[in-house]
Amino acid sequence: MLLTVSTTMNPATDLGYLLFKHPDRAQSFTTASGTAHVFYPQADEAVCTAALLLEIDPVALAKSRPGGSHVDDRTYASGSLLAVALGSVFRTAMTGRCDARPELPGTAIPLSVHLPAVACNGGADLAERLFAPLGWQVDARPVPLDEQMPGWGDSRYLDLRLTGAQRLADALHHLYVLLPVLDDTKHYWVGEDEVAKLVRAGGDWLPTHPERDLISRRYLAHQRGYVRSALAQLAELDGTLVEPEPVTTRPLAAARADAVIAALREVGARRVLDLGCGGGALLERLAEESAFTEIVGTDVAAGALDAAERRLSRLPDRVRERVSLRHSSVTYTDPGLAGFDAAVLMEVIEHVDPPRLPAVERVVFSAAKPAHVIVTTPNVEYNPLLGSAKTRHRDHRFEWTRAQFRSWADGVAERTGYTVRFGQVGPVDPDLGPPTQLAVFSRKEA
Repeated sequence: MLLTVSTTMNPATDLGYLLFKHPDRAQSFTTASGTAHVFYPQADEAVCTAALLLEIDPVALAKSRPGGSHVDDRTYASGSLLAVALGSVFRTAMTGRCDARPELPGTAIPLSVHLPAVACNGGADLAERLFAPLGWQVDARPVPLDEQMPGWGDSRYLDLRLTGAQRLADALHHLYVLLPVLDDTKHYWVGEDEVAKLVRAGGDWLPTHPERDLISRRYLAHQRGYVRSALAQLAELDGTLVEPEPVTTRPLAAARADAVIAALREVGARRVLDLGCGGGALLERLAEESAFTEIVGTDVAAGALDAAERRLSRLPDRVRERVSLRHSSVTYTDPGLAGFDAAVLMEVIEHVDPPRLPAVERVVFSAAKPAHVIVTTPNVEYNPLLGSAKTRHRDHRFEWTRAQFRSWADGVAERTGYTVRFGQVGPVDPDLGPPTQLAVFSRKEA
């Protein structure tokens, strides 16, 4: 599978800085499905082209599956395989970071993306519907089954070329999400962590995409529960519901993590607990901050911890070694969680049945007793602006008003020897408040 990215910006060779891959070097990277090669067929000041060639090892791919010993059809999920390789090889570029040219990541540059053979279950029309709303000019040409036998018709593959002025990180995120959507299949089991992956990669553009529902269904392998969860989260991120300029609206999931990290910095925390870490999205963000010297993620669900482990396995070893995972519940005392600088419950308490909240209070504030506790939870008053009068997630046991959250937090602080202050996350409506509520508890004796 081959993907090329070209630019004519001046100088064009700055593409190498954006991709963190030097134009004068051919590099190879081992992936779970084979070997990814990165090289530059052309690199001068006028035109620079970077190529990603994925060489599949079908036997190794089959054996990587639990109990697998035979070659199976996963090798033909080409869009999914290429997207995973792209996310691995160009991971830093996708974050929008460029140390050598810090002004480049935020600049739209002329780009041409070429996939000479990309699987597409829906033909050229689908490619147009997916990429054109994102500002791409789309040239999609069906590849014939056999050029010598035109009567056989076209294959399910397209010769696809995308051109337009885009930030490189945005372009990579478009491809990362939409390549498996074109193919409508994945080469691996789709679990709950895929929802967070979709929201993270598509949060800046997917909420307002006209094919948002189709993209979510295909990306999440048509698993209805995950699709409903993703659409609910994307609805939260849809700035058009609350802001006249949705392009500049910070995705709510990212804004929550930003607010939590800012609070941790403010209190000077270095050893941090992420209680109810789920698939590890916040853990990954915390690991990127060198100020946090020890990070422990806990969850009651073994599947969530498996997903978090897979996410963290992509981090460099020197970063990954600061993070550990622990099977634990916020409703049962765990002596191993005592003595930390701070504990985070980000979008956790609303998943607990109300009669169990006193147990959470006892476990977190009286047993673990960190110096600081940071809690975020939805503001139910804001839900009408998100198009929902009910809870935002099918697993939420409740969602509180601002007054209810303050009452609970004030009571916890008074009973357990903490002080508490409150914050707001996301765009604030003058009448309904923010979409997310935040409380920072600080132990008085600390």
